[in-house]
Order: sequence, then structure tokens, then C-alpha cells
Amino acid sequence: MEPNPFLLELTENQIFIRDTIKDFAENNIRPVIMKYDESQEFPMEIMKQLGDLGFLGILVPDEFGGAGLGYVEYALIIEEISKVDPSIGLSVAAHNGLCTNHISLFGNPEQKKKYLPDLASGKKIGAWGLTEAVSGSDAAGLKSIAVKDGDYWILNGSKQFTTHGSVGETYVVMAITNKEKGKKGISAFILEKGMEGLIIGKKENKLGMRASDTTQIAFENCKVPAENLLGEEGMGFINSMMVLEGGRISIAANSMGLAQGALDAAVKYSKERKQFGKHLAEFQAIQFKLADMQTNIDAARLLTYRAAWMKDKGIPNTKEAAAAKLFASEIAERAANEAVQILGGYGFIKDYPVEKFYRDVKLLTIGEGTSEIQRIVIARDLLKD
Repeated sequence: MEPNPFLLELTENQIFIRDTIKDFAENNIRPVIMKYDESQEFPMEIMKQLGDLGFLGILVPDEFGGAGLGYVEYALIIEEISKVDPSIGLSVAAHNGLCTNHISLFGNPEQKKKYLPDLASGKKIGAWGLTEAVSGSDAAGLKSIAVKDGDYWILNGSKQFTTHGSVGETYVVMAITNKEKGKKGISAFILEKGMEGLIIGKKENKLGMRASDTTQIAFENCKVPAENLLGEEGMGFINSMMVLEGGRISIAANSMGLAQGALDAAVKYSKERKQFGKHLAEFQAIQFKLADMQTNIDAARLLTYRAAWMKDKGIPNTKEAAAAKLFASEIAERAANEAVQILGGYGFIKDYPVEKFYRDVKLLTIGEGTSEIQRIVIARDLLKD
């Protein structure tokens, strides 16, 4: 049965996928959430298990060892993980949607055959580097440079906030190959851990999303084989923007999963906690908060699955993906805030899940394009001739 973008009707296979990842998250992730959050240890064992289940090659064609699924299934998977632990949801999204998807979309047959099977199985974790200390929202303002030297590209520069920078073994990074061409002078390269001149730098000590590895990396005369140019020379930035368009759908799913997790925790608490001789759920002030949270989550879910459905159908969805990411991330902020308020003092301690949702949520309005950038994307689409 074909999913409808306005009233999503899941197929039997999509329901099976959703239920499988839901059970996995409850049984394998929930018991160890705070262990990974407090230690900031990357959950390698969990990621390997997800690889065994086919959830690290969601968008990769089956001929390269992937699950060969679409963006609707991708969003379902990220949403269910994020209801339990958004930081692991973020890592699954980054692995699938950035490094792995960049190679899957723009790699040549040899590159796909070499790199995708290990990424799809979870044997290797993927990292993706675009942001630099001097270029965040102005992504094209990067300074890393690659110069052709015989059979190699010599890469110099650095990347900031690289997801999986210290645990990844396959990297996709962008660098300038022709300064004169601006955005059209930026190319993408595939790097491997252990390459001469690839330096793993400082791992960031973060407010939230602490199980998801975020690290600085640097290149000091890094020798990259010429065959590791990913896509056409000069198309790296343009291709990256296409990759990020799909990434916005995954961050929207990450956001609504977090919001739903916060709401579920608030509902549970409000039914158990008594004040003034009544359960919190009996007070209209609490009911209104819960109702607003649920309404916003439902709207975010419709926006997200509309964008995913359009992506699967090959329908242009730049505005729709940006709208989903913008709205879902901002209502997730409000949901996490309201959940802490409903729990009161208990919402401020680590014995209850809303404390972590509150810390995790802020990244979602920043990563893969800030809310301000999403508004620019939407407005540009509205105002184009």
C-alpha cells in the first residue's frame, strides 16, 4: 500500500520496521542511557547491533549491503530511537544520512563497492566534515585546501564539530580545489583513519547529545589518493547541500522523537504525582500543556513524513524539508521545556528522563542548518521567480 503524504498509511513492512526498532530501543538502549551520557562514551556495541539489524545502511542499495529502504522508513527508525535516546538517534542519523549517503549518492561504482558494505554493516562508522571554525552557517566560507600533486591530493586545514570524528574510520570532507570558482571550487574527498596527515583532535565536552561523538579533525599535508575524489571536482559543496536536504528530514524525525519522549514522560508523571489531593493530570493547567505538546508533535510528524514521502517520490522538497526541520526542532524545544516544568523539581534531576531531553534538544535548532538558515531556505523558495 502506497503511503499518503497527508494521512500516512504505513505498509506492513514499515510497521514491522517501526516495531522492531521500538523494541530494540526499549530493551537495548533505555537501560544504558545515562551510562553513555555521563561517560560520553560512544555506544559502539549498540551501533554494531544496529548494523546487524540493517539500521546503519538504511538508504544504501541492497547490492552494496544496505537495506535499500526509503526516507519514510528512515524517519520511522530515527523517531523511535529518539523517543528513548536522541543522542543515539543523532548518531544513527549522521552515519546514515551524511557520510554513507554522500558516498551512496555521488560515489563512483568502485567507491561504492569499497566503502558502502562496511558502512552499511556497521563494521566501520562514518564521519562527515563540512563545518570549520571560520564557517558555520556560511558553509561555503571554509578554508581547507586540497592541491593536486601527481596521484594524490594534498589536503591542509581543519574541521570543527565533526560527528564521529574520533570513532569514525571513513570520512567524507570538503575542501577548496579552486579558489577562483567560489562554491563551485569546493570538492569532496573520502579519507580513511590512519591516512598520513589526518589528525584526530579534541573531542568536545558537550551540554547534551553526549553519547554522540563530536570532534575536531585536522589535515597537515594529508595525502589523499586521487581516486578518493568523491563526485566531480568542484561539485563538493553543491552535493553537500543535497545531502543536507535529506539530513533535515532525519533531524526533524530526531526532534519529534525527542518531543514525543518528553511528552510520554510528562503524561506518565502527571498521572502518578499528587498535589493538593489530586493527580497533576486532573489540573486544567497541566492538561492544556499536554494538549499543546501533542498538537505540535502531530503537526511536526505530518510535516516530516510529507517531506520524507516527497523525497522517496523524487518530488523537489527543499522547502518542505526545511519547514519540517524548523518546526519540529522548535516545538521539541518547547516540549522539553514544558516537560521539565510539569515535573517541577524532579524534572531537574537525572533520575527522570526529561532532564536529558532538555539538554539534548538545543542542538536540534542548530545542527544541519540553524533555524535561521531554515527560514532563509523557505523564504528563498517562496520568493523565487
